Amino acid sequence: MNSGEPRQISVRLSDIAHAHAGDKGNRSNISVIPYKPESYEYLLKELTESRVAGHFSHRNPVSVTRYRLDNLPALNFVIDQVLEGGVNKSLGLDGHGQSLSFFILTMEISVPETLILK
Repeated sequence: MNSGEPRQISVRLSDIAHAHAGDKGNRSNISVIPYKPESYEYLLKELTESRVAGHFSHRNPVSVTRYRLDNLPALNFVIDQVLEGGVNKSLGLDGHGQSLSFFILTMEISVPETLILK
């Protein structure tokens, strides 16, 4: 790294973005939106389908599909079979999966320290 580049640091996703979750059957739909537009390129690098699937591995998702929303900028993840059968079948306290938006924000990512809100 040359001296002109900002230092890379490891942070929780919540330090640079917010999220919202929805559901349809046994499928969760999670949008991740950066606080600063310049953070979007780091989200593209760090939030891959395989990393998100690994983060949710304890819920045994069948697949994770990432959709880029470059004009917003934002990412949308569709995670299949992650809601214990869906709201009508799940015995979980959060059958709709709204708390999954908070869970994705616990992911650790690497970004330049200049992107962190102060």
